[in-house]
Amino acid sequence: MTAWRAPRRVADCYSIADLRALARRRLPRAVFDFYDGGAEDERTLAANAQAYAQWRFAPRVLVDVAAASSACALLGAAAGMPAAIAPTGAAGFGCRNADLALATAAAKLGIPYTLSSSATTAIETIATRAPGRHWFQAYVLRNQDFFWQLIERAHHADYEALVITVDLPVGGKRERDFHNHFSIPFRFSARNMLDFASRPRWALDMLVRGMPVMENLRGLEAAATSATAIASSVGRSYDPSFDWARLAQVRDRWPRKLIVKGVSRGDDAQRLAKMGVDAIVVSNHGGRQLDGAVASLEALPEVLRGVAGRVPVLVDGGIRRGSDIARALALGAHGVLLGRATLYGAVAAGEEGAQRALGILHDELLRTMRLCGAPGVQHLTADLLRPAGEAAPPEQPACRERVPARHIEPAIS
Repeated sequence: MTAWRAPRRVADCYSIADLRALARRRLPRAVFDFYDGGAEDERTLAANAQAYAQWRFAPRVLVDVAAASSACALLGAAAGMPAAIAPTGAAGFGCRNADLALATAAAKLGIPYTLSSSATTAIETIATRAPGRHWFQAYVLRNQDFFWQLIERAHHADYEALVITVDLPVGGKRERDFHNHFSIPFRFSARNMLDFASRPRWALDMLVRGMPVMENLRGLEAAATSATAIASSVGRSYDPSFDWARLAQVRDRWPRKLIVKGVSRGDDAQRLAKMGVDAIVVSNHGGRQLDGAVASLEALPEVLRGVAGRVPVLVDGGIRRGSDIARALALGAHGVLLGRATLYGAVAAGEEGAQRALGILHDELLRTMRLCGAPGVQHLTADLLRPAGEAAPPEQPACRERVPARHIEPAIS
């Protein structure tokens, strides 16, 4: 058997792992590790992916799946599949205009794109240059005037939803960034200069055209003065005092759909549903903040019980295959957010890479649906799954907590 080699072209990428390898080949180590890494020992980062491997499919047979479709309604509007692009900050440091590439690819597939506060493309640019469904993710900033200005800009740009991230009172301790002397904005040292020079195509673009900036945060960030502050720069401006009362203010002032991201407890989910949020995202920030946090997929059943069907629940973290999307849906999620999976494609090869990532995931989801006897996403239900190591499903709900059924809106033909 021929030894596997990291691909050199997008056309040679057949999985998200291939796109990750291509990104690693093309980016300086410090930049790749910023996207790829997690907090501390990266146990939660690993657990997010491992949680999906704990479930096996028990496919139905003799089902007509000739016209299988992943199309559905997601948060009240048509979607090509039950997914949205997650907010991923600083994508432009890997590939210029990567945010725009992701938004364009999402629009072509007909799924929402979430722009991060820390993106390198402005709110207004995404709105005008990548027509489609746009969500804006707002980090909670110490500078409250600036925070409200961002939200107002998203409203004026006609973003359909606001995503408030609530699991980041402070930045996580990401030790890969320490070791790589990586910071945003960039600070150059002998170590990282050699690293950057090892990827001459990337370095030449940054040298000639200049380093991208976080367009939506212009005028906010102060320069870091210590190694610790540099490596944890993602959390310097966030407000650790943000609480339920402040979130209620956001709910009152934002007239469109409000999504709260970063929830892993049922009691928090229940309270959010009562507050009137429009959706909840089960997330641990991709393992980038609190190491040792429960894996997102493992937290999903508790959150579903907390909301009791009152609001849609999405999940993110660890999705690397279309079959992972199918597992999340079968366990009760209304949809998923795609973070690193699509980011690898975008930073490796811009729009071509982003489209390749979404194409891979969409194809794998449809293939899994057909192989499982599920002609529509509403047919991806808990009876299709078995815990790894169990030969048959338990006969009594007490043996394994039953996942509440989720409401799936009719598929769009």
